[in-house]
Amino acid sequence: MEEKNSVGIVKPSIFKCSSPIKLACGKTLDSYELIYETYGKLNKKKNNAILVCHALSGNHHLAGRYSTKDKHPGWWDNLIGPGKPLDTRKFFVIGVNNLGGSHGSTGPKSINPKTKKVWGSKFPIVTVKDWVETQKTLLSDLGIDRLAAVVGGSLGGMQSLQWSIQYPDKIDHSIIIAAAPNLTAQNIAFNEVARQSIITDPDFSNGDYYQENKIPKRGLRIARMLGHITYLSNDVMGTKFGRKTKKKDYQYNFNTEFDIESYLNYQGDKFANEFDANTYIRMTKALDYFDPAKGNPENLSRVFKNAKADFLVISFASDWRFSPDRSKEIVKGLLDNSLKVSYAELSAVSGHDAFLMNDDHYHGIIRSYCKKIYAQL
Repeated sequence: MEEKNSVGIVKPSIFKCSSPIKLACGKTLDSYELIYETYGKLNKKKNNAILVCHALSGNHHLAGRYSTKDKHPGWWDNLIGPGKPLDTRKFFVIGVNNLGGSHGSTGPKSINPKTKKVWGSKFPIVTVKDWVETQKTLLSDLGIDRLAAVVGGSLGGMQSLQWSIQYPDKIDHSIIIAAAPNLTAQNIAFNEVARQSIITDPDFSNGDYYQENKIPKRGLRIARMLGHITYLSNDVMGTKFGRKTKKKDYQYNFNTEFDIESYLNYQGDKFANEFDANTYIRMTKALDYFDPAKGNPENLSRVFKNAKADFLVISFASDWRFSPDRSKEIVKGLLDNSLKVSYAELSAVSGHDAFLMNDDHYHGIIRSYCKKIYAQL
């Protein structure tokens, strides 16, 4: 399948780390594996690398396809490729499936080398700080000492923010999109409802459903349906679905009638067949625990005291889950430290999912900023 400005057919790689990592939760993994993909070429100076961090249900497959038969390309294919905003003719772009992930990195469905059994419920809780640590270890293995930029949306944006705090000397630019310095009580509540839908599914088996050849699909479906409601704006839902029904007349039963019901059921079914439940509940906990300012917005100024990167912060007016006000908290903390910050609040109507959309204005901002990054190499 020949596609314009595509990175083409891609193949993932596996990084095997034999050095132990002590996690924020206090537990230690003696070894782990990370699955990742790269696009473009690392230059001779090894200073053109851009790390792209994924969000809650994302993974390492950012762009391109694994075969010509693949129905869809990587999840950020509209942004990454030759001639695209993250131009792979200029940059060496890296995507990693985070530790604890569902797509090939060491996680709950991996084999515990000590017990020779699936980790399951015994896989430890991981945090954004842990992910940044393992990402840095991978980059060191690739011979990359310093990143031109770290880019991410939503939970990925939180990782980009954490990079600037945790390794200020290892990052030149941080691009933070549709993110926040921590979750509000409402967002934590959404995550807890999603977790409870999974944990209380009879097929969850306290997290050890692998041995019983079960999948807690009912819980995963509800969790994903809830998520999709929060990812879209009311305007988009109204425009796309409104009160449209499958049939002209009401059926007066509990079968699927409204188009929005059909959409949510489809997304729930699809997700339940693709994503691991143990990974999902751990990813939501990583979101909940992320809070570099320890709950006090005034602490952000102190948190960024040692940051050295330049920043691009982008928010979307229709994003009610991570509203522009949350991005402005980040911007204020950066400006309090006289750091270089570019901020854009866009009027895209898609809600939180706007960071994934192919919007000319949005992509134009990233393209212009990346030209600035390239000029500084």
